Amino acid sequence: MRSMFVRSAVAMMAIGAFAAPATSQAQTADFVPEVARGEAFELSIRNIMRGSEHIGSAPGGVRFTQDGEWIYFRWLPGGSAWDAPTKNYRVRASGGTPEEVSDEQMEEAQVSLNQGELSADGRQRLINSGGDIYLMDVRSGATTRVTETSENESSAQFMPNGGIMYRQGDNLFSIHNGMVRQITDIRSGDPPRAGDEPEPEGLDKFLRDQQIELFDHIRRQTERQAEQEAEREAATADDKPALYIPPAERLGGIDGSPDGSYALVSSFIPAQDTRDVMVPDWVTPTGYTEELNTRTKVGDESSTGALRFYNTTTGASTEVSGEPDGYTGGSSWSASSQGWNDAGTHVLVQARTDDDTEWALFSIEGATGTRTLLDRHRDDAWVGGPCGFGCVGWLPESNTAYYASEATGYAHIYSINADGTGKRALTSGNWEVRGLQLRADEERFFITTSEDSPHNTHIGFMSFDGDIEYLTSGVGRYDGTLSPDGERIAIIREMPNRPGELYLADTDDASDMEQITDTPTEEWKSFDWVQPEIIDFRAEDGTMVPARIYRPEDVGGSANGAAVVFVHGAGYLQNVHNGWSNYYREYMFHHLLAAQGYTVLDIDYRGSAGYGSEWRTGIYRWMGGKDLSDQVDGARYLVANEGVDASRIGIYGGSYGGFITLMALFTADNTFRSGAALRSVTDWAHYNDGYTSNILNDPQEDEEAYRQSSPIYHAENFRPDQHLLILHGMVDTNVHFSDVVRLAQRLIELGKENWEFAVYPVESHGFVEPTSWTDEYRRIFELYERTISAPGCTAGGGFCSLPGGK
Repeated sequence: MRSMFVRSAVAMMAIGAFAAPATSQAQTADFVPEVARGEAFELSIRNIMRGSEHIGSAPGGVRFTQDGEWIYFRWLPGGSAWDAPTKNYRVRASGGTPEEVSDEQMEEAQVSLNQGELSADGRQRLINSGGDIYLMDVRSGATTRVTETSENESSAQFMPNGGIMYRQGDNLFSIHNGMVRQITDIRSGDPPRAGDEPEPEGLDKFLRDQQIELFDHIRRQTERQAEQEAEREAATADDKPALYIPPAERLGGIDGSPDGSYALVSSFIPAQDTRDVMVPDWVTPTGYTEELNTRTKVGDESSTGALRFYNTTTGASTEVSGEPDGYTGGSSWSASSQGWNDAGTHVLVQARTDDDTEWALFSIEGATGTRTLLDRHRDDAWVGGPCGFGCVGWLPESNTAYYASEATGYAHIYSINADGTGKRALTSGNWEVRGLQLRADEERFFITTSEDSPHNTHIGFMSFDGDIEYLTSGVGRYDGTLSPDGERIAIIREMPNRPGELYLADTDDASDMEQITDTPTEEWKSFDWVQPEIIDFRAEDGTMVPARIYRPEDVGGSANGAAVVFVHGAGYLQNVHNGWSNYYREYMFHHLLAAQGYTVLDIDYRGSAGYGSEWRTGIYRWMGGKDLSDQVDGARYLVANEGVDASRIGIYGGSYGGFITLMALFTADNTFRSGAALRSVTDWAHYNDGYTSNILNDPQEDEEAYRQSSPIYHAENFRPDQHLLILHGMVDTNVHFSDVVRLAQRLIELGKENWEFAVYPVESHGFVEPTSWTDEYRRIFELYERTISAPGCTAGGGFCSLPGGK
């Protein structure tokens, strides 16, 4: 019988010297643990990796119609094909059974679904849809089309005089009493200057003067040109000067004050002399290998921006910088407008340094252009966190701003007056505000927090004084969408063992929720999916680290003394919580591993989301530092508390998790016997700028950070008694396939053995084909079966145990 490596050669290149067992792919992929037999849902690798067919796609994109009568959402019930797209559905806001919406119905509903500004009297709503502007009568729902042009109209808002201001092209316009007026005059290019046409000299001057002297026709023509120029100057003498955006810049946003007297204009300068990485697309309809243009690498030049304060009456403009008098901002700043207050007297501006170590909030007074620093925050690593840059605005009919900051180490909400006085903390504590929005009635906030527990997410209302009234409670993660009148709420509720479902409730008693969707198939729901226990273990520095644990006895298995540590991807992502995991295939795979006797630990290591800024930035300048030591300490916890054999621990993960797996095998001594690294970053100098430069700075400026953080520099430490499986999509446009190709060459040159290389010709970063998922996780399962499933597993010695024989 051929080995499994030969049978699936299209998906794998055997590069290491790893002996292959005589077991077919089908046997292992269809393997069902004895404890799972007889269940309606077959717990096999092949069935698990059909995950999207079983659980469908949870409801999302929830929107109320403006009259509050209907709720529209995207959804795909379980039982659909794995590559089926989500579809549009709707349900009455009062409840009931959801109904599928045709493309024609969806197009007709678009105007009523788009959000827009409410008039001061609450009777009309402005709506942008399809590049045009509509007015909706709130009480009747009737709409009137305001514009119908080939241009794109956007950012419509009511003006104090009853008119409408909107953006068309590069400028702001208004409609009032049936008249259209251009508010701004923004142009690209250099402004014309007097004397741009220089007086001729030498021979040119002689010839011009000779023509005027000799020919009456030329004299008359010259005189007419001078008269026309004088008339043009006289006609435009009273016009305001245009705002010219330099030729190298591209116009970004325009944020006009309510009456159109002032505007903040943003622009950016595209990066110059950069090189995009070309990724080959190997399997194409044409039969030719084609190249995909992807991204630059960290440390390459990036775009820069500018923000200008523009007086639309006088045409005067000044550039907004991040450094007012007496304030040292560090490196250069980028700034963006956050909107004008109701009276149009002040506008908020957020700014941060190019190295992302400082953030500042300013107010600018419209009448004078005076800039006031309201608050600033510095983090020696990088500023960020949840809510942060999006949770900013003005309290209604006031000069008081609200904003989010991690100044205390956790994302919380503050208020402050436009003149910099009266700063107040509206929320506080060792928890995070995850989201905030001002309600349509402008009487309170709609807020999402983790106040109850970092593992739960709850929603509620918060007064402008900071008092929170929660709508949800207990175990789970909740997200909500309010009806226009605020009386009904659509809630997506997730549980640890159940994907998100849509519920409806009254906001005055959200505990009485009506379930609207039921997404997974009955077959999938028939299995007893566990809610993994959340534990905390002590790290080497004394920090308590959260983790999910899957014990064999939880699924009716018998512990075999081995363990597997799973490392979630993305770095800044939370996977230890009481909601449905982004890694739902891995969630099911962990049931299979546990049923086969493995104890599985899933850790929210340093760098994960959900635990404040110190946790988030704990990996600064050293990825593979505390984030890896947390995996090592988790392994020690398993040995000390769960009866795990210290010599039989495996590790695996994808993307950032694949990177940690490589670092674990290359730098964590003999903690892990074997590991599977999926779509792994092997050298951070080859990843993107937006993510990497925050954490490691630029490689040309901080080589040490890249050397200590990149697995390719540590490959020589891979031990002969360890086992590595590398798996990667060949069309990965995020972590490029060349990353693992370079590592493979490094391992070859180092003469390393006991490593394998599986490649997937049609997959990008996130796999989509069930056959690819099945092949990938079959290989991972077999890796553990032959290396850690029983005492005495040795390199090249075949499987310790395998379904169908030992």
